[in-house]
Amino acid sequence: MPPSQTRFVKMHGAGNDYVYIDCFTESAPADPAALAPRIADRHCGVGGDGLVLVLPSTKAAARMRMFNADGSEAEMCGNGVRCVAHLVVAHGHAPAGAVDIETGRGVLTVDVQRTGERSSRVRVDMGEPLLEADRIPVAGVGTGRIVEASCAALPAPEPWWEAAGLDPRMTCVSMGNPHVIFYCRDVAAVPLEAVGPRIERHALFPQRINVHFVQVLAADRVRMRTWERGSGITQACGTGASAVCVAGVLTGRSARRIVAELPGGELELEWSPTGHVFMTGPAEEVFEGTWRDA
Repeated sequence: MPPSQTRFVKMHGAGNDYVYIDCFTESAPADPAALAPRIADRHCGVGGDGLVLVLPSTKAAARMRMFNADGSEAEMCGNGVRCVAHLVVAHGHAPAGAVDIETGRGVLTVDVQRTGERSSRVRVDMGEPLLEADRIPVAGVGTGRIVEASCAALPAPEPWWEAAGLDPRMTCVSMGNPHVIFYCRDVAAVPLEAVGPRIERHALFPQRINVHFVQVLAADRVRMRTWERGSGITQACGTGASAVCVAGVLTGRSARRIVAELPGGELELEWSPTGHVFMTGPAEEVFEGTWRDA
């Protein structure tokens, strides 16, 4: 039997890159969880932070399913949903402007403004954050909010704590997927490759967790680094930046409207008086190709 062939588009949002399959025109993979680690492998595959399927929907212009580089399925991806919306418009499945995308978080309204043949600037209504511990979830801490609380997930004090100017208290937020935020004086001094996986898989977090270290530059600007659940260090995290916007307000460290500086670029965030978080940033195509699978 000849190998199957699937067309894909490699895209990124602020450096957070995924392999996208347009399942309006391509057959959906039979086992996307198994495909994701192979196609996302940066040495033996296409390379990326994971795999995203863009599927027809009965509720919206399209449905998004997102798989991390380790094959685990995630509820949401902020940079990913921007790219999905761009693809839906660029491939003619919906007109530019307001586009509804079905996600594991529910249906999100996304505004797509084309900036080029292969790029768009996209604003996403990320919905309301979930702040109660049992909804994030965080185990063994009751049901209230977790704002600047002590954190058993951090290793015992190590030399990097002082170098980074770490505040070891955690603030937890869910944007449909779970996030823990720590503030420090210098995010570059955090050994994220060592600390990230230990926190991600700590027993406090029964569904694992996305880990962010944040440096406040001004009331309206922060710098952050991310260890993503299931993918490791990434260039950007849209749901994470949204969670950081919320955490900044809850802790009094930053304003309701901020710019988040990430290794892959900048995202604009606003936690509006309506309670919804809005995220604006780029969506860019990198290349198209064909994946051959025996």
